[in-house]
Amino acid sequence: MASPRKPSLLVFLPDQQRADTITPEYAPNLAKLAQQSVVFERAYVTHPVCTPSRSAIMTGTWPHQNGCTHNSVLLPAKYKCLPQFVDSNYISGYFGKWHLGDDGRAQRGFQHWISTEGTSDYSRYLIEHGQKPDRPDSSFSARSVSRLPIELSKTQFLEKHACDFIEKYGREPFVLFVAFVEPHSPYNGPLNAIHLLPEEVSTPAELRRDTPLRYRLMQEWQEAEAILDRERLPEQYYFGVTPEERRSIRQRYLGLVTQVDQSIGAILETLVNNGVFDETIIVHTSDHGDMLGDHQLFGKEVMFEEAVRVPLIVKMPHQQSATRYSHPISQIDLLPTLVELLGGEQSDQFAGTSRAAVLQETVSTPIDDPVFVEWSPNRTKIKKRSTLGWRWRIRRAANESTRTIICADGWKLSLRKGDVNELYQLNRDPAETTNLFAKPEYTRVIHELTEQVHAWQERTRDPLKL
Repeated sequence: MASPRKPSLLVFLPDQQRADTITPEYAPNLAKLAQQSVVFERAYVTHPVCTPSRSAIMTGTWPHQNGCTHNSVLLPAKYKCLPQFVDSNYISGYFGKWHLGDDGRAQRGFQHWISTEGTSDYSRYLIEHGQKPDRPDSSFSARSVSRLPIELSKTQFLEKHACDFIEKYGREPFVLFVAFVEPHSPYNGPLNAIHLLPEEVSTPAELRRDTPLRYRLMQEWQEAEAILDRERLPEQYYFGVTPEERRSIRQRYLGLVTQVDQSIGAILETLVNNGVFDETIIVHTSDHGDMLGDHQLFGKEVMFEEAVRVPLIVKMPHQQSATRYSHPISQIDLLPTLVELLGGEQSDQFAGTSRAAVLQETVSTPIDDPVFVEWSPNRTKIKKRSTLGWRWRIRRAANESTRTIICADGWKLSLRKGDVNELYQLNRDPAETTNLFAKPEYTRVIHELTEQVHAWQERTRDPLKL
């Protein structure tokens, strides 16, 4: 009697997709997938910037453990990735943005590799199709790529390679990551006008004096840059200050979300056509979100929900209906979970916990564990002659470190070395408009949460002193 086929794994990993974009209007294919998946409504990244977050997704270790605490850091060779923890008979591929060093070559157990960044497979594809590089190394800038028609886009380039991979290898167990760059900025693409948002745009909550100074420095720099860039760039290439500009950016961002979703739909259809849709674990998540003008900020790099909460959809083989999970969960648990689902062994490398039992519905008790998010000093851009504080205070805030705890009961505490602390009750204040940290009636809550942060730091050997 033949042994049952091992499940395959398909992971979609777009860059900078917010949790609130999985809707029938903006992402119909993902919304349909969610109707027969486990949907984690409160999934959190480990660090709200690309390289650190991806390092945790790929290795199951915290950025402060693996050293990838800011962008463009090479992931140390000693850290293994998913293909190295499962049966070697799995055929594996990584297609798209890697951002953990040396994007151009197959590594970490992935046998098939398609690169899209820098001098890449995608650059060569564009040159073969008559496009002229705008960089000295024969690569294409993000701005030049954003102006291409959809048939030459990165999304459709990855779509084709993913579909070809499934056509060729889909009847054998496989692991495939499709790492889209979109909807990352620049907020521009061939579907800019597909979602016409209302003219009325609500005014975002203003940053207050009890908001971290680093956030206010970010906002000040982004506004100054927008004023300058209005004179030298098309509108899709600068941050928004006015309600009209914010609405336009959000509209174009949602066009990029739809662009990714269309390619995901084609890849899912290829699974169906090859008879392996119900044999495949399908995961959709992102490395962080995007503020999109909320709290007067754009991009990520902050602890607000719009930046640290991401989509997490997991479709199990033969699953027919949706399960929605409202308790917080961390991406630190993703790798050990996938390894267990694929029949691999758990490793001492993993800092998180497998949640396979939740997906297999063998446990009914909610996970009440808090989740943690970290921030290490990155590249905070500051307006020259900032008026927000003394130079020493600005320098200290620009280099601040944060450790955040988010609990199932809605409490969210951010402790900082070098800047303002924050406490929010998300159940009552989901927009995080009222910082409760200085209010004496919350002293006990702050003490209890601080103790949990310190215990987590000790468990994970986090050297930051708070």
